[in-house]
Amino acid sequence: MFKLPELDYSYDAFGTYISKHVMELHHSKHHQTYVDKLNATVEANPQLAGKSVEELISHLDALPEALRGLVKNFGGGHYNHTLFWKFLSPESGHEPSGELADGLKDKYGSYQNFVDEFTKQSLGVFGSGWAWLQPELSIVTTPNQETPINNGLAEPILGLDVWEHAYYLDYTYNRADYVKAWWEVANWHEAAERYGKAKG
Repeated sequence: MFKLPELDYSYDAFGTYISKHVMELHHSKHHQTYVDKLNATVEANPQLAGKSVEELISHLDALPEALRGLVKNFGGGHYNHTLFWKFLSPESGHEPSGELADGLKDKYGSYQNFVDEFTKQSLGVFGSGWAWLQPELSIVTTPNQETPINNGLAEPILGLDVWEHAYYLDYTYNRADYVKAWWEVANWHEAAERYGKAKG
């Protein structure tokens, strides 16, 4: 059975950037719903049992057509949010350092250029979805609960949830304000560790 992951910080860890109320609802209600519905799908379809969420969502074409949407939505929701909690930190570092900082500067010309491009793509997601930084330092977006590994890409090293449930109670319709605040709590320590592992 899939379980809601415990967080490495309290719901009120991010002050005014992401409120305690939003964190609690996002984690204990929205993410829990994805977990519950994924478990119900697996229980009703024993051929799915014993597989990790990564295995399930990476091989959607191997599933019966009637199950693909369920696994993509509920499995993707669980997988994406599990990553997202790791990509937040009250001790974020505020910007990357070391090899990751050098890599972003090489690719984008400066850290600020990267921030501008990631912000642009985050704001450009139509409706609900995600923006991701991949190990090769490209930026990709996915709609709804799709994820890069659905499409044969590597697991991202950083990512941002731009569903309205992630910000509406704090920022109403102002996704741009939410994205600006997120940069203050983006977990660059986690991103750097993942980048280093991906480079080998």
